[in-house]
This record gives sequence, C-alpha cells and structure tokens, in this order.
Amino acid sequence: MKPMLPTLTFENISGDEWNHEVKYDGFRAILEWTHDGIKIKSRNDKPLQDLFPEISHFLLENEQTFLPYIPFTLDGELVSLENSFKADFSAIQIRGRMRSEGKIKEKAENRPCRLLIFDILSLKGETQVNKTYLERKAILTDFFQLCHLPLQPDERSKKLLQMIPFEKKFSAIWEQVVLSDGEGIVSKRSNQRYDAGKRSSGWLKYKNWKYVNCFIIKYEKSNGYFYSGVYDLHGQIIDIGQFLFGLKPDEKNALMQTIKNNKTDEDQNFIYVEPAICTEIKYLEMYDNQMREPHFHRFRFDLQPAQCTYQDFVQQQKNLTADINITHPDKPLWINPAIKKVDYIHFLQEISPYLLPFLQNRTLTVIRYPHGMLGEPFYQKNVPEYAPSFIETKKHEDIEYIVCNHLQSLLWLGNQLAFEFHIPFQTIHSTGPSEIVFDLDPPSVEGFPLAIKAALLIKEVLDGLSLTGFIKTSGSKGLQVYIPLPDNQYTFDDTRLFTSFIAHYLITKDPDSFTIERLKKNRGNRLYVDYIQHAEGKTIIAPYSPRGKEKATVAAPLYWKEVNHTLKIEDFTIKNMIPRLKENGDPFSAYFETKETQPFAPVRSFLKQEEKKIPKA
Repeated sequence: MKPMLPTLTFENISGDEWNHEVKYDGFRAILEWTHDGIKIKSRNDKPLQDLFPEISHFLLENEQTFLPYIPFTLDGELVSLENSFKADFSAIQIRGRMRSEGKIKEKAENRPCRLLIFDILSLKGETQVNKTYLERKAILTDFFQLCHLPLQPDERSKKLLQMIPFEKKFSAIWEQVVLSDGEGIVSKRSNQRYDAGKRSSGWLKYKNWKYVNCFIIKYEKSNGYFYSGVYDLHGQIIDIGQFLFGLKPDEKNALMQTIKNNKTDEDQNFIYVEPAICTEIKYLEMYDNQMREPHFHRFRFDLQPAQCTYQDFVQQQKNLTADINITHPDKPLWINPAIKKVDYIHFLQEISPYLLPFLQNRTLTVIRYPHGMLGEPFYQKNVPEYAPSFIETKKHEDIEYIVCNHLQSLLWLGNQLAFEFHIPFQTIHSTGPSEIVFDLDPPSVEGFPLAIKAALLIKEVLDGLSLTGFIKTSGSKGLQVYIPLPDNQYTFDDTRLFTSFIAHYLITKDPDSFTIERLKKNRGNRLYVDYIQHAEGKTIIAPYSPRGKEKATVAAPLYWKEVNHTLKIEDFTIKNMIPRLKENGDPFSAYFETKETQPFAPVRSFLKQEEKKIPKA
C-alpha cells in the first residue's frame, strides 16, 4: 500500500478541526506484519528491514506480545532519533547507504534507529483506512498501550517501536520543535480518512525553516536553478547550494534577465555573474555542505554582497525562540579551540537530549564564566532575581536552587555563561542516593594512568557482583564510575558500605597507587579514593557538562573498551562531542533503564552482614 502524503504549507494551521504532530526527518516506512513475516518498506516500496535489522529484532523479541494483533499494518517514519522533537537526517542517510553487514550490525547496536508510528492501516487483518483520523489515532493508542510501547518518541527507550502523539494546539509543540531544531509539524484534520497514495490537503506539513542571506553566483541553463554563495573570512566564495522554488514567474524572469545582462562568463552549462544580487533563502538544514529544500524567500536589495558571510550563515543555522535572546553572540569564550558564545549556545542545544536527563529534578550548582576563559569564574547556587518566570526552583537549606528540567532553562543558563553543571547524588523527590559514583581524581594530570588503573579494577569487582557500571571522564584530570540505583530504595549509609569496601579493595590490590589518606601531604603520588565524598549535599559534574578548562573539555561518557592507556581527557571537547555521539552513539544510553534492574540489594545485605562481624571498639 502506498502511503498518504501531506501537502506543504507556509502558514501555520489553527482551528478545532486540526490536530498537530511533530514531523520527523527520516525514511517514510510502512510496517506490515502478516503470518508470513515482517516487512518494512519505504514509500517507494523498497525493503528496509535488512538495512535496519534492529527494528525487526525488537519486534521478534516481543513476538508473543504482538501475536494477538497480527496481521497489522502501521504507517510511520524510520528515524535516527536525537530527541523527542528531532531526528538526525544525515545519520539516517548514512545508514540507508550502508551495505556492509558488519557495519550495519555495529550501528544497530550502538545507535539503533526507531520506527515512529503515527497511523494504523489495519489491525487483526481488518482495514482501518476508512475510519477518521481521530478514530484511527484512538485505535493506535489502544494498541500501543496493550503492547506496552512508548506513547511518545523517546531516544533513550530500548523499545524501538514508538508512537507519535498529537496536540490540539499548534503552539503547544511548535516552540519545542523550534528549540530542539526539529523539522516541523504535520497538521491533520479530525475527520480525514486515509487516502492511500495521494497527497492530501487534509494533511498539511509546516516546516521549521532556517533563513540565510546569500548572493547569486551562477545560473544553470538545463534546469533553471540559481546557485547561491557567501564569503568566508578570507573573501573566498563558498557555494551553499541552489534554489528554484519560491520564485514567482515575474521574479524568475527578471532575475534571469539581470543575470544575462551582467554575466561575466558563460559555458555550455552555466551563466556566471559577480556577486551582486542578494537574496534571503529559507531551507531546512545543511547536508553534504548544501542547503536542503531551499526556497526563495525575498530579495535583499538593502544588503551588499560583503554582508553575506559564512560566519553569519553558521549563526543562522539554529533557530531559537524570542524567549532566548542571545546577548553578545560573537563574544569569544575559548581561544583554542576558538568558541564564541553563539557556538556554545548551539552546543547546549544539541547536547541537551543527553545532558538534561541528568539535570532533571536536581538542585543545580553552576560555575559561571562572565568573561569566558579570559576572566575569573564564580559559583552560583541561588537563583538570581532577574531570572525569567520559566526558571524552576527548589528551596533547600535557605538556598533557592535552580532546577533545570527544560531546554529553555538550559539555554538561558548558557546565555548567562554557565559552563559547568554540578548536581547532587539525589533528586528533589528522592530520600536517598540515585546512584553511586566513584570520583577517581589523580594528584596531577600526569597521574591520569592511576585513574585508568582504578577504574578497571572497579570494573572487575562490578562484573563479579553482576552490577552494571558506567564510566565518564571528569573533563578535568580524572575518571568517574557510576552505578545507577533505583530511587528511594537505599540510604547513603547503605552506599557508604559499598564505597568503603571498594576503597579498601583498591588499597589492598595496590597500596603504592591508591590511598584513603585525608591529608594531601601524606598521599605522595597516590590517587586518593574519596569514598566519603559520596554523601548527601555533595555534588559532582553532570555527564555531558562542559568544563571551564582551556581546551573546552566535556565530562564525557565512555564505553568501557575505550578505557585504556590511549585514553586522553583532552580528546573529548565541545567541538567534537556531537560528532562523536552521531558516530558512536551514547555510552550512557542504558543508564536510566539500568536503575530498575541493578541487583544492589544482595550486595548491600552481604556488606551489612560483614559489618556486624567487625568487633565494636
């Protein structure tokens, strides 16, 4: 069955008859599960299951759950999900071109794609296409609930079949789409039937356009496209893509005539002109250094070509709402690597799906750098009086802490030049620790191999106890090992039994490398195992938080296989963290899922029994 298609609109949609869904940038996919097996096909009827084996694997793993509803057909989008409102187009394109079974398997394991479902075409062999949109959506919701599947996209869930919900108010999701740099929205009429294979005005897609000022550099004779460019810092022209759509017939004719009258050269394919005609183009994003879906927006007769720069173009590539007014965007924050304030805000926007879950419902201490790395920082716990109304807070011991639960709050903090995000070991709702963390901080940068040695010894113990540990760099000079725990089940006295046990184990294994000596003068060159630091009220740098260090390092989650003698703190920076995530996936992706399955209770019971055997002084 060919899928129903939406019609592009440039006006946002309102009215009680409309329902609004987030639009994700991926491969349109029809999932058909019959008694003959699973088929996942593209809108052009090409098979996708071999390219994305993780989807079929998940379905077959849960076959008993789905069995009562087979045969069924679902309509959706196959995506590489970045966050609840955005999919990574370039990542899904790369996956779609892969042919190596080994590489496909590696990507499927490290960064699995998800099939986001927005419609149901048949269930238990009965067609649903003649029902209204709202009727089909209700059936789809019931199906997902009965199968215990996510009712909204979740990039951290291991359940790879997820539903796209709808909102009645356009504005309810538009702000989140813009903040998250998502593709846009699809608005659907309540009474719309499913018109297979047709492009319908009952479904309207409204996209999150970016805007760029550029100049025209040439005209292609064969297809009528106009090529655009901007100047780099050295005055060289950078080709950013070509456009045609959006021009009215009279605008196109006038533009063609102007180019012909002012050409500097011509060959079989192109007519060339000097930069002179400035335009504003709207497009979705850059892919392979070219604009995706560019549309002419307007002529910019008020601009000179010299004002169309690549520097401005880069800054325009991320849309932020008016509530986040980036002040002094060109302010330099780091020198080497060169990072401006707008670059830093954009980093926070992209890292937010990975950082925000760890800030969620935790009192926040930040370190602010009002002059970047060129000046002195200061700690901030109390929310400032000038904080906007959307900033959430929690009072604790006479301090009104910020609680950073949303992207808008994170970006505001970034605009305040908060570089470091330090959090306690528990949430504002929990009565005890939400994790155990070992902070392996060597006496100096040169002592980093001690942190590696300690981490690997801890990993041996965790494996022996069937505990799951996660590891990250501190972003400074050490490593930190995390053991996630379910909330409200353990006390800090419980976890101290374990941290004390591990500390003494390390000293027993290698007393020349590790110590619990409190006085620095007595430690020598040994790594101090500060098991007492894991306590109520203490804080630690959050996973994926930037650090106020000269190299713009990040407290970077690692795969255990990366923890070896080649590991370097400075290899994980603001500059390369997003490419690393896109290439290798998130080492902490299973962190929150592990909380509920961590078998810490038997370990605690054993340690308590051992504690009772120790004679009282």
